[in-house]
Amino acid sequence: PTHRLAVDLGALPSAATRLDLFLALPGGPGAPARFGALAAPRVHLLGPGGEKAAGFAVTGLAEETAVVAVELYRRNGAWKIRAVGQGYDHGFAGLAADFGLTPAPPRAPRPGPAPRPAPPARPQTRGEELLPADMGERLSLRKQQVATSLRKGGLTGVTARVILVLDASGSMSGLYAKGTVARVAERMAAVAALLDDDGTMQAWTFATRPARLPDLHLGELPEWLRLHVRVGQLGVIGRKKRPKSRADGQVDMRTVGIQNEEQKVIADVRAYVRDHPVPLPTLVLFFSDGGVYRSKEIERELRAAADEPVFWQFVGLGRSHYGVLEYFDTLPGRTVDNVGFFAVDDVDQVADPELYDRLLSEFPLWLGAAREAGVLR
Repeated sequence: PTHRLAVDLGALPSAATRLDLFLALPGGPGAPARFGALAAPRVHLLGPGGEKAAGFAVTGLAEETAVVAVELYRRNGAWKIRAVGQGYDHGFAGLAADFGLTPAPPRAPRPGPAPRPAPPARPQTRGEELLPADMGERLSLRKQQVATSLRKGGLTGVTARVILVLDASGSMSGLYAKGTVARVAERMAAVAALLDDDGTMQAWTFATRPARLPDLHLGELPEWLRLHVRVGQLGVIGRKKRPKSRADGQVDMRTVGIQNEEQKVIADVRAYVRDHPVPLPTLVLFFSDGGVYRSKEIERELRAAADEPVFWQFVGLGRSHYGVLEYFDTLPGRTVDNVGFFAVDDVDQVADPELYDRLLSEFPLWLGAAREAGVLR
């Protein structure tokens, strides 16, 4: 049978950034119990005038009873299409649960494939048992949410090095004072806890100059946040000095400065990755409140990084000007699209599932493209 679904993208609210098209078997007497018993479903997307915009078959299905077929997502104000083809063998209810939906209860029980058993709980990351109870509980829930966001992109069991970069320029002082940056760093620790094999995350801070922070070991998270998620004083800046560190690893934030020089910390992180190669992809989580003005220098660094096994996910923490970061992933002439960007007005008001979905939506796409291009082995 053929089914049609009309979507008026122009009528959607500006906050809507993604639409997923699900296919699910209806069940009932005589209905097929799994997609493997049918010909591969085909999806055709038509433009406003009925012209064909895209089409593909969802292949490789066997025991699945529900499928995420296609995704429409908004980037830089324009809607784009991505074929997904992610199957679920525990029906629409399991698919809906992964997407945070609550499906309507079935009118009557029906025979069908046995529910897929829940995956075994991921063992605690080293050091997790040392965390205060409330922080450990938050971390455990967030790891599950990170795993769900990755599954939506077709990734399970992936391992990656995670690097955190925090803007410490003068305009960020309010976000540090309110504790917003510390809360962001705690939420990012869950990404490292799930993706990194030992839960360790490298970190940088930057303003006029970059400075590498001590590595974040999960069991030291409360103390690490207290000691190292800081913004500098606004006076007495040693303009010609490199950032200094104290015996406890704290950076003298006065020597970091107050301006925005993103290209310098990007270069620092690139050098670290080159000097410390690992057989894994690297995911950089880069937080800034904008005020970007070194667009040419930033573009030069990120273009040169396109052949490196690193994906750069930039997150804007406000309504400021983000320069080249806002449109970099539309620029041609790179081996792969190695940059993602989105901005939020108030990150504290963004729930964990939404934040991780947005944070990790482009990383799976880059992984596939990077492997195909030979950037990743």
